[in-house]
Amino acid sequence: MGQVVTIGLDIAKSVFQVHGVDAEGAVAIRQKLPRVRLLSFFAKLEPCLVGIEACGASHHWAR
Repeated sequence: MGQVVTIGLDIAKSVFQVHGVDAEGAVAIRQKLPRVRLLSFFAKLEPCLVGIEACGASHHWAR
């Protein structure tokens, strides 16, 4: 397993799904994180590209 270069983050109200890949595209991380553990998870990672997926209603809730 190599260093994570890209993270896909599916956001939700209380549980976040994290999928990370290394430079070759191999899965390096795949886990569910509760909201309270999300910041500490990212604090332990080296800087990387993060893509965030949200439902269509997320813009409504953001307003």
